[in-house]
Amino acid sequence: MTTVHPDSGTSPYASADTAFVPPLTDVAALPATAPTAPAPSTGLPPLPPMGGTDPSGASSAPAAPRSGFSRLWRGRAEDPAWVRPSLLALLALTAALYLWGLSASGWANAFYSAAVQAGSQSWKAFLFGSSDAANFITVDKPPASLWPMEISVRIFGLSSWSILVPQALMGVASVGLLYLAVRRVSGATAGLVAGAVLALTPVATLMFRFNNPDALLVLLLTAAAYATVRATDAASRKWLVITGVLVGFAFLTKSLQAFLPLPAFALVYLVAAPAPLRRRLVDLLLAGVAMVASFGWWIALVELWPASSRPYIGGSQTNSVLELILGYNGLGRITGDETGSVTPGGNGGAGAWGATGWDRLFNASYGGQVAWLIPAALVLGLAVLVVTWRAPRTDRLRASAVLWLGWLLLTGLTISFAQGIIHEYYTVALAPAIGALVAIGGATLWRLREHAAARITLAVTVAGTSVWAAVLLSRSAEWYPWLRFAVLALGIGSALALLVTDRMTRRVAGGVAAAALVSGLLAPAAYSLQTASTAHTGSLPTAGPATAGGFGGRGGPGGGGSPQGGPGGFTGQRPSFGQNGPGAQNGQPGATQNGTAQNGTAQNGLPTGGPGGGLPTGGRGGGMGGLLGAATVSDAMVALLTQDADQYTWVAAAVGAQTAAGYQLATGDPVMSLGGFNGSDPWPTLEAFQAYVESGSVHWFIAGGGFGGANGGSSATSEITAWVEESFTSQTVDGVTVYDLTAPVSSASSTTGSTTG
Repeated sequence: MTTVHPDSGTSPYASADTAFVPPLTDVAALPATAPTAPAPSTGLPPLPPMGGTDPSGASSAPAAPRSGFSRLWRGRAEDPAWVRPSLLALLALTAALYLWGLSASGWANAFYSAAVQAGSQSWKAFLFGSSDAANFITVDKPPASLWPMEISVRIFGLSSWSILVPQALMGVASVGLLYLAVRRVSGATAGLVAGAVLALTPVATLMFRFNNPDALLVLLLTAAAYATVRATDAASRKWLVITGVLVGFAFLTKSLQAFLPLPAFALVYLVAAPAPLRRRLVDLLLAGVAMVASFGWWIALVELWPASSRPYIGGSQTNSVLELILGYNGLGRITGDETGSVTPGGNGGAGAWGATGWDRLFNASYGGQVAWLIPAALVLGLAVLVVTWRAPRTDRLRASAVLWLGWLLLTGLTISFAQGIIHEYYTVALAPAIGALVAIGGATLWRLREHAAARITLAVTVAGTSVWAAVLLSRSAEWYPWLRFAVLALGIGSALALLVTDRMTRRVAGGVAAAALVSGLLAPAAYSLQTASTAHTGSLPTAGPATAGGFGGRGGPGGGGSPQGGPGGFTGQRPSFGQNGPGAQNGQPGATQNGTAQNGTAQNGLPTGGPGGGLPTGGRGGGMGGLLGAATVSDAMVALLTQDADQYTWVAAAVGAQTAAGYQLATGDPVMSLGGFNGSDPWPTLEAFQAYVESGSVHWFIAGGGFGGANGGSSATSEITAWVEESFTSQTVDGVTVYDLTAPVSSASSTTGSTTG
């Protein structure tokens, strides 16, 4: 049998251009087969194509190069005619899924939309990630995720579309990059499968239609994985440095979460790159320098910038970006030690944000978001490692399996055992790895289907996936109950057929493979369609229909989670925190968590009317908002706040960033966010706020909102509220109390104004 040099970079198990059957004589789990005539390029035995077509999309005969439109439509010259149209169709369908009815979510997470508004008005706010254009305080994340949206708003103006379309396009780009990364190892068909799995993962559909930082995080990490594959293939220093730069900007997107797959990236290059060990170590060092430079410039700029002339660093207790990155957004998420967070975690394996443990990703809150194919991904990824156990050091297939398994395990275990603030939508970071492992592992075993062990592994995986999908679907028992039976029938039937594919023609076997794929994607696709057809707002969106036994939520004041808008409890269903109702926000439609009201109630079964749950459809009433949902601002309130707005730096001040965001988006003018996101940051102090008021910088104070002093945070906002209530006249506008900071009680004949609306 032909041997392969350990440092040749050529895998006997997979190729970017031609698919081969591996030499199985060294694989104990599978019987040996005599090789056929060797292929001219490598001397390895060629594999019969899947379903009558080469699964890698390669052509054995060289073709003339294409250029211009022909290359765009037809792809590379050596590609069969179906490859590029199939990719374009996948990208087009992904775009349709992510763009369809996008504006129904209005401002989505108003906390970030207000920051985008600020960055589109002020370059200083753009640089620091300020919540308002007057640069009072920043959001509690680094600013990179805001930059694409802010550039879009600067070009197209402020609207729901200009904020959310960049997020959707990031999703399309992530699917394309995952296709490229998987194709290089396992061929075009596997690349298409990987892209489809990512596109149809429910939490991916959610987050690529939303304006949280996770969309850019996934795009940058997927791009970094692709760059790592390219670097490992040819020991390319350039591509490895690109990996470092991409991870660095991912760090500027969501801090330490960007580093979770990093050990897998480094390990794959260190072990599998076809270069001497010293060269590999030097390359990794240079990539590390590039990574640190890519995020370090911003950290150094913020730390060295005089604090008196920059915004306060939101989410920190000491006005330090290092504290924010390493504490509240870093190790605090793992340990639960997060000063200033809403509630403390770290309660003996059951943090305040849900029970922790290895099964967290599979419970009622997380399972429907991302877990549909996690068992399949683990089984198929491990199967690749078994098949390639004795392969050369530089084997590309094994290297790819290690990369994606490392990503999945490191990120998944961190989310599972983290005792601090962890939300269901964080699991979107798992979706690229799941798609890659399912595609690479499935393609590898399919190429080995002449062997009973490969067929049995595939069949068990497909059957198990369909049973698990039925379990997840049963958690939403009233939502299309027939679907679970359809998935079971198709999955079990295709699994049985997989056992005898060695006796089928290629065309029939290809049909069985397609049926198995559909059985695995049907349920998450249905969840994704439901997610795309439902509006989502607030800070804690979730994908799919409501589920029984899920982790309930806490609503902020006036924000949802209970009919009165106070702190909610463990409802046994998806949380509905601080959401706006179907009423409008300055012309932008709002929505309840997981969608608009159904049969007169929100998804958690609570009424949608009033400050706690929103307003009747088409309403423009008032709602003071809360910790996790922005205020719904009435026309009368907008008129009041914008009177003489040009005479003030901030038209109003409000406790908590979500409350402030609703008023800022409605008026178009800066609103001072007291205490940052939770209202528990120690800025401003009472003395500092009094100085702002005395200088005439702020006009109105909006009562309510925030959780001052939460989990050891500052109680400054409570002191400010008490001082304002004692010192200034108030009036009530559509149920919201506001104080005129230019009208002290001592100079007024009455302390209470009339109620408007």
